[in-house]
Amino acid sequence: MKDGFRQSMAWLHTWSGLLVGWVLFMVFASGTSAYFRDEISFWMKPELHRTPADVTARQGTAAQEAVRFLEREAAGSPRWTITLPHEREPSVQVSWQAPKPAAGDSGARQRPLAVNLDPATGERLAETRATRGGDFFYRLHFELHYLPVPWARWIIGFCAMCMLVAIVSGVVTHRRIFSDFFTFRPRKGQRSWMDAHNASAVLALPFHLMITYTGLVTLMFMYMPWGAQAVYQGDEKTFIAEAFPNARANVPQKPAGHAVPLTPLGPLLEQARAHWQGHAASRVIVTLPGDAHAAVTIYRDDSGHLSANYASMVFDGTTGRLMETRGESIPPVSETRGVFVGLHMAQFAGPLLRGMFFMSGLAGCAMVATGLLMWAVKERQKHAKALARGGRIGFGLRLVDGLNIGAIAGLPLAMASFFWANRLIPVGIADRPASEITAFFAVWGVAAAAGIARPSRRMWRLQLTLGGMLFALVPVLNPLTGGAGMVTAAASGHWNLVGFDAVCLLLGTALLSGAWWLGHRKAPARSPGNPSAPHRAAGAAPAAAPVMQPEAPLSAARHALGAPEAASP
Repeated sequence: MKDGFRQSMAWLHTWSGLLVGWVLFMVFASGTSAYFRDEISFWMKPELHRTPADVTARQGTAAQEAVRFLEREAAGSPRWTITLPHEREPSVQVSWQAPKPAAGDSGARQRPLAVNLDPATGERLAETRATRGGDFFYRLHFELHYLPVPWARWIIGFCAMCMLVAIVSGVVTHRRIFSDFFTFRPRKGQRSWMDAHNASAVLALPFHLMITYTGLVTLMFMYMPWGAQAVYQGDEKTFIAEAFPNARANVPQKPAGHAVPLTPLGPLLEQARAHWQGHAASRVIVTLPGDAHAAVTIYRDDSGHLSANYASMVFDGTTGRLMETRGESIPPVSETRGVFVGLHMAQFAGPLLRGMFFMSGLAGCAMVATGLLMWAVKERQKHAKALARGGRIGFGLRLVDGLNIGAIAGLPLAMASFFWANRLIPVGIADRPASEITAFFAVWGVAAAAGIARPSRRMWRLQLTLGGMLFALVPVLNPLTGGAGMVTAAASGHWNLVGFDAVCLLLGTALLSGAWWLGHRKAPARSPGNPSAPHRAAGAAPAAAPVMQPEAPLSAARHALGAPEAASP
């Protein structure tokens, strides 16, 4: 620690951000994309792109047609789920649990367990490819992958706490942080990176504080379970019933054993809409369909509500009698948590507000990236004299440079590769979603390994160029592989597809611009004080540097060496 409170906060800010910065960059990038995970999932199913965008069909008709389909295709299943159409997903999605095989039956059922239906006719739409879609990025940002879920969530929680510490200590450290927000001085070395870091941090500071704190709140009972354990003495069912009163509906779990027709769903949906004062339903779950103990649970569409707590109504599946309402009287503590979770997930937000959340998330990515790069720039200045004497850059700095390349340039390359894998991997292969995810991590792993092996400006340019090309060509890839291009999607009203392609084009342009800028920077003039050293000292490692690095941080070392800036951006 340093002498003085602000100096101590500066030290804390630096190391709390640096040690977990690469994980935080991944969390920000994948979490930001998850604001449009429905749109990503829809884009990654090109077989649905010709589905009519109009979702004004009556919910009762759509639900009843879905029931007819399930009665034909999923007879004997203990549970049906019907997701009704909405503006972000125009088709009806139905899924069901496979019935338990009868004794002595060794043949597995070959029918799919989830399909998409036309909301007006109930006919099966084109067989869609299996994919995790946007849910992969959503899960990645707080559960990682290939790790046990509890361990992954603990790791992300630790990193989120470090992020919170870094934000608070950063505000304390920078006394002029708000005035500096309006200042940017290009080509001023470390000062330029500080200006960029301040601007990206202050621009969305309320968002950064909110998203970090609410992210911790979403898993607070995992991180801090001792209060609930002390009060409920291990009675988890009672705790869940009181803390999450809308979590579980009281529905029968065992069949009666004799068949009774399922009551029509249309009148139940109309009753639920009237009870919720005009709010529509989002999902219907039928438990034990066709049995005397059948139950129908209808969930309210709370996409416009700030709280993540949702309301539901449970009906008798044979008579239509209302059995229970849940989630309409929430204890204040549970509702407070529900608001925090709702703020974090932004399901309440419309397209414009979600776009603002998305831009704030990109500012968070820039904040983390500039912080990582600023540390490398500052640290390299300390090596200027050693390099002038023929020394080498230390292992720690070289590792940070390589990790910066793998995270900041390699992750966008991997994300673009994920979309390409969705279209290039054959549709019918087994465990197809895992193949897409494997492609993502394989590309990211190669990018990170290459960055660590050769942390140079050329590596920055290569990865930025590849990532930019893959993103920029997504709008071309889409119609060539069965999807609806931007013109076709706009004509049919699928603006979510237009938006996805447009964002990919903009991201690709930004990455290519960064690569172009690195390739067209002028080398600084050689120092007149050392005209006799035209080449780098023998054995000196090439200086790795971050993308968009200004000239001044490296000028002292390069002037002392009299070497061109071939190794660094």
